[in-house]
Amino acid sequence: MRASPRHLGRAPLLAGAVLAVLGGSAASALDTRRDDVRQFMAQVAAQDGISKHALKKLLKAAHSEASILEAMERPAEKAKPWYEYRPLFLTERRIEEGAAFTAAHRDELDQASLASGVPAEYIVAILGVETFYGRLTGRYRVLDALATLAFDYPPRAPFFKDELEQFILLTHEASIDPLTATGSYAGAMGAPQFMPSNYRKYAVDANHDGHVDLWRSWPDIFASVGNYLKEHGWNAGEPVLSEARFQPDESEPDAGRELALSQTVASLQARGVVFEQLLPPEAPVMLIAADESDGVHWRVGYQNFYTITRYNHSALYAMAVYELAAAVKRRTEELATQSAGRPATPPEPTPALTPLPPTPLLPAPLPPAPVPPSS
Repeated sequence: MRASPRHLGRAPLLAGAVLAVLGGSAASALDTRRDDVRQFMAQVAAQDGISKHALKKLLKAAHSEASILEAMERPAEKAKPWYEYRPLFLTERRIEEGAAFTAAHRDELDQASLASGVPAEYIVAILGVETFYGRLTGRYRVLDALATLAFDYPPRAPFFKDELEQFILLTHEASIDPLTATGSYAGAMGAPQFMPSNYRKYAVDANHDGHVDLWRSWPDIFASVGNYLKEHGWNAGEPVLSEARFQPDESEPDAGRELALSQTVASLQARGVVFEQLLPPEAPVMLIAADESDGVHWRVGYQNFYTITRYNHSALYAMAVYELAAAVKRRTEELATQSAGRPATPPEPTPALTPLPPTPLLPAPLPPAPVPPSS
């Protein structure tokens, strides 16, 4: 859900030039006399009916932060293979706290799940991956982050100008103080890390108090995450991911690297991909290559997997959410069993993927992914 500095081409050079102009200072007040700032204020005033005086007063309080530009210009981390990415999120602490968090908010989560069709464990897992269950929501003023990137970061200026406009409208609509609201260096807000445009479009006032609070209201937070997934195509009751077996030929070096529902159940089976058929032959799917230390393991993602990638455009992210959801659900059930005085059943390996169909013509089913070490 966060805006990303990836794939920006010459962005580091341009951001470096801006930093040089700023003189390396930690922050500087936004100059509202600049032509681009004046043009922005005139456009917002004309389109949204907000007075230029109010806009000027607000933007005068904004600061261009060198640390934000540095974060955006920082080279994107080397793409991690799945076996390195997975342990970042599938930790014992994150699973344990996710189960405790689920137990503490059971009723509110169930209500959000009922309204959206998204199982509670997926709502919890997204919050766990995004902000460690609302604990790490960002320390920058959203106004400063968006103003900095709108006016001092040319590669993404149009996007962030639009988000700054959306933030100004949001503060009027949702009674949010624009001078104190905090978020990530890219302006993502609250426990679910919604950008302002998504906040306005998908956030839900679940507790019916007249405004949406994605920092402090868990009913609003849960309902908003569920609504976001629902609006991006979540199909209630359908699977997310299945284990698969596949041997690509030499003409398919990039098999499983495309983030799109470009195949169907039938077309994958025709290519020799073996997996349990949980949906009709015409159902859209995607082949996923998960790089493990012993080579590529194959998975099949369904519509709901693709929907998770609309929250963050990464197959690794979606697999982490999937596995954390499975682990948190299992731990929650274990704790409930123990508290009821019944002996707990032995834990299954993490994650509980849909198993392969048995076949005597192929090698034994792939082993489950190992449980990561405790952190």
